[in-house]
Amino acid sequence: MIRPLTQAELEAEGVALGRSLPPGTLLTFEGELGAGKTTFIKAIARGLGVAAATSPTYALVHRYRARRGPVFHLDCFRLRAPDEAADLDWEGLLGEGDAILVEWPERAGAWLPQPARRFRLHHLPDADRRGLEIV
Repeated sequence: MIRPLTQAELEAEGVALGRSLPPGTLLTFEGELGAGKTTFIKAIARGLGVAAATSPTYALVHRYRARRGPVFHLDCFRLRAPDEAADLDWEGLLGEGDAILVEWPERAGAWLPQPARRFRLHHLPDADRRGLEIV
């Protein structure tokens, strides 16, 4: 079910989710460009204690300091083929990370470990709202 949320509601939901995540959680985020994936992830990171998260579009992986340990934010958009995801050291990320937040997970193919939760964000006709769906 798609829930329509304002940006403020999406951010509040993200912060609450970040505060409630158990250590080592892998979450994935799907949706078209501009659907709100990075906004939601930044809010989750705030809930985990990250001072300032940024979009990893040019770096593929960002590592943030958080209260319980590092938070990894991956943007797989730039992967040209799923086999490129083999170089991401998933085992190391899962072993070290407090949370692993992955945008464009479909581009990592079978290399992506099973996420604890998958989210899909949607553009809605009301430009002031985004749709959030747990898949």
